[in-house]
Amino acid sequence: MDEIDRALLARLRENARDSTASLARALGVSRTTVQSRIARLERLKVICGYTVRTSEAHERGLVRALVMITVGPKQSAAVEAAVRRMPDVRALHSVSGPFDMIAEAAAASIGEMDALIDAIGGLEGVERTTSSVILSTKFDR
Repeated sequence: MDEIDRALLARLRENARDSTASLARALGVSRTTVQSRIARLERLKVICGYTVRTSEAHERGLVRALVMITVGPKQSAAVEAAVRRMPDVRALHSVSGPFDMIAEAAAASIGEMDALIDAIGGLEGVERTTSSVILSTKFDR
C-alpha cells in the first residue's frame, strides 16, 4: 500500500458512498485509478465491506462510553461471545495493559448505559469493569 491507497482508505472511512469522481478530485488522480485501486483493495481483502454510519445529530443524542473489562483466566472467548450479542456494544478490542478488553458502547440514555455496563459486569468470566463516558469526539474516521 502506498500513500494514495492510505489516503483513499481514509476518505472511504469518512464516506464510503463518496463518488469515484469526488475521490479522484480529492486525491489528485483519475477516476479510473480510483476504481482500479478500490477493486484491488477489495480483491486483496484490505477492504472487506462497507457499513452504515449514522448522522452526527443521531450520534449526539446517544450516551457513549468505553468499558474496560478484566476477564478471568481462559474466559476471553466466552466473554467475547456474550458481548457480541449485545447490540449496544459497537466494538470490542483485546488490549494489553491492566485490562483485557475495551468495549465501545452507545445507548439512548444514561439509564440504558448504566444497565448495559451492569450487564457486561455481570457476565460469566468478567471479573471487573471500569467505564469512561465519552464527552466529545474530536474526529472519527
